[in-house]
Amino acid sequence: MIIDRFLDWFYEFMSTMLGSLWQIVSNFFYGVVGVFNLPKYIGITGQYKNSFTALEWILTIVSFILTYAVVLGIVALIVLLIRKYVRFRKTLVGNEDLLEEIAECHRDVLRLTMEKEKILAMKAGAGALVGAGDTFNITENNNTEKPEEKKDAQPTGSRFYRLTLVDEKYAEYVPPVYDASMSLSELCEDLRNFACSNAKLYYEIRTIRLMIAGLASTKMVILQGISGTGKTSLPYIMGKYFINDTTIAPVQPSWRDRTELFGFFNEFTKRFNETEVLRRIYEAGYQDDVNIIILDEMNISRIEYYFAEMLSILEMPDHNEWKLEIVPSSWPNDPKRLERGLLKIPENVWYVGTANNDDSTFAISDKVYDRAFVINLDSKGMPFRAPETTAKKVAYSYIESLYKKAQTETPISQETLDKIEQLDLYVIEHFRVAFGNRILKQLKLFSPVYVACGGTELDAVDYLLMTKVFRKFEALNLSLIRDEIKGLIAYMDTLFGRGMMKECTAYLLRLEKTY
Repeated sequence: MIIDRFLDWFYEFMSTMLGSLWQIVSNFFYGVVGVFNLPKYIGITGQYKNSFTALEWILTIVSFILTYAVVLGIVALIVLLIRKYVRFRKTLVGNEDLLEEIAECHRDVLRLTMEKEKILAMKAGAGALVGAGDTFNITENNNTEKPEEKKDAQPTGSRFYRLTLVDEKYAEYVPPVYDASMSLSELCEDLRNFACSNAKLYYEIRTIRLMIAGLASTKMVILQGISGTGKTSLPYIMGKYFINDTTIAPVQPSWRDRTELFGFFNEFTKRFNETEVLRRIYEAGYQDDVNIIILDEMNISRIEYYFAEMLSILEMPDHNEWKLEIVPSSWPNDPKRLERGLLKIPENVWYVGTANNDDSTFAISDKVYDRAFVINLDSKGMPFRAPETTAKKVAYSYIESLYKKAQTETPISQETLDKIEQLDLYVIEHFRVAFGNRILKQLKLFSPVYVACGGTELDAVDYLLMTKVFRKFEALNLSLIRDEIKGLIAYMDTLFGRGMMKECTAYLLRLEKTY
């Protein structure tokens, strides 16, 4: 029969295959047993023992020991490799499980965050919808309220609740009477006395001059230094002095984009989640007050993540181009000063960032340093007695006019500019670091105002070169250029006079000792 022939074939086929597999296993087993078959090795040795000399016996024993040592070493190596592989696989599997758990936790966090935002949005949006004039139907069968269905997705009220309140606040705004009697030097002295007499805050007059003059060269000031030196208190007390409280925005490590600073449009409620910073910038466009916004602990997150767009906008020479896109399109009931979704950034806003340099913060990049004015607060001010000083309502436009007057009447001298140009060539040749046009532009704006505040031109140049140019040396390999630092100090003494560049000299000497 056909089936019988198949069974005969299958029996012979399986017998051959299984026999071969058994031969592999048995040969391996017999091979291992043969390697360690000591009786057989003793029998082989017995055949030659009567003819061995003493030297041959020694060689035989040594060969036997070495051979077994090599074999046992190979076996131990194989076992070790197997154990390492097993351990590696266990670690790999454990890491994969851990990563999967972390990913699952992240998904849970995102899900819970979205649910929280929806709940908060529903809570906030319900009140806004009622205030916007949405009508509700109440059924006769129950007390459930529900809004009438609308074909238009846009709510009838403004999607910018807080900005709309600002529009209403300034509908019949009458500007206050501003104080226009002080010079810049008097303003610095008055502000310092106000901080002392009203808040027991003690600042050196030089710090106040740097603050006021620095804001003449850029809208962004960075106050950095050790904790407790009054970094946040200085712009805060300035807001009190100008009778327009400072807005403080505590920067969080989670800030990743500009929405953390200005807010975002909520598609669920069709409302824009406005921040206090956005409201303050918008309100500043209605008045001529000095407005100060503090970015507290600004480098606890990367500044380029959330403030890069503002840095670029404030860099534009034409103030009419200072526009920030808040939403991509306009709605009929948008705030009055929001044109086509664009907010014009007013000039009367100063941005002050505080920064600590420790392990919990990010290093501030050259891009930020170059665009901002840096003030180092490394020591506490010494207490002093000051007369009782009241706050002053000073208009931003008046301070700006004092800036322009100083820059026109006492510009930086051509002699000093020539010396800076020579120093620039020296630094390029020996350190491969250039000043740059932006730094020279800031110097021409800063130096005259610093002089008008009561300082000297050379002190202004000294400070700006230290914070803007020589700070870049920290990125160099100073162990290779340590000898060049002494030559640079000697060259500055030749150009500006011995010991005149105190800030730069002290900074360079600290670098030399540190590295």
